[in-house]
Amino acid sequence: MWLTDIQKIGVGLTAAGCFFLLLGVITLFDTALLAFGNILFLAGLVLVIGHQRTLYFFARRQKIRGTICFLLGIVLILCRRPITGFIIEFCGMMALFGDFFSVIVSFLRSLPFIGPVLSSPYIAPTIDRLAGIRVLPI
Repeated sequence: MWLTDIQKIGVGLTAAGCFFLLLGVITLFDTALLAFGNILFLAGLVLVIGHQRTLYFFARRQKIRGTICFLLGIVLILCRRPITGFIIEFCGMMALFGDFFSVIVSFLRSLPFIGPVLSSPYIAPTIDRLAGIRVLPI
């Protein structure tokens, strides 16, 4: 694999952060799980892309609204306002990472079992619309 050892640890931390965020939502917005997930997600992101690129990614002029919402959501979760914090953080995540959904959908469609399901004529238009994939009418 083309990842360094530090980046592999970062991928693991990011995946663990996503898992704890999902677990925090499933357990009706448990503050500790959401906070732990946020910390792991940010630490993993820093290890995967590096300090400078992380700062550049969050400080870009086009992404500043998403950055503010994301960080405000994390602060609200840490201040024991999990539902409001998660909603604001989710809006920030959509603004920050929404460009990657088309890449994720394309990757999932290349997988053996998930790909045919996502490419079926009943599900594909909805997934394409949600991911922002443009499809020609013909």
